[in-house]
Amino acid sequence: MTKLLFIRHGKTEWNLEGRYQGSQGDSPLLPASYEEIHQLAAALRPIHFSHIYASPLKRARDTAMTLQQDLDQPDLTVSILSRLREFNLGKMEGMAFTAVQAAYPTEFDAFRNHPDQYDPTAIQGESFQQLVKRMLPAVHQIIAANPRREDNVLIVSHGAALNALINTMLGASLATLRDRGGLSNTSTTMLETRDRGESYKLLLWNDTSYLSRQPDATDTI
Repeated sequence: MTKLLFIRHGKTEWNLEGRYQGSQGDSPLLPASYEEIHQLAAALRPIHFSHIYASPLKRARDTAMTLQQDLDQPDLTVSILSRLREFNLGKMEGMAFTAVQAAYPTEFDAFRNHPDQYDPTAIQGESFQQLVKRMLPAVHQIIAANPRREDNVLIVSHGAALNALINTMLGASLATLRDRGGLSNTSTTMLETRDRGESYKLLLWNDTSYLSRQPDATDTI
């Protein structure tokens, strides 16, 4: 049995400003976000982790490294997996949500509300199918490396990417990927697999109960 704890990175300047970051944009974490990562680590401290895996983007790496330092567990290391990076959002990256909605209204609406209708050709981006195809092997790699009953792993990645990945792992269709809602900055979503990745059970979705503030609209994607 392996438990997978998926962490969305801490809040960034572009999150606060309502801008798409994607796989190329990499706005820094807000100073206040480090305190929220400390709060997350305090909540996780009773759990023993066998490994931390993180996206190569700085906002995720900084979140993962802060968690590693705070957890202070012997031999707990961080591995960077490129497959855990955020969606490639092409021309939308760096743009404000309002500007994207004006310039690419069809793509904006489909990306947020209708994944089965999302065609990123005009923005030169990555489709939901392409994202899941590249991320799932990373999860299988992680499970294969951590097969013991007591293995718990942290996976630090990104809101849109994790939402699509996790819901696919839980059996959602492309049309229903967004039905559970978004993931907040510094949130925890926990899945369990007892058959080495053949099936998954959802234990926790988008938990932020350990934070000292309530997430607002700029936290969630």
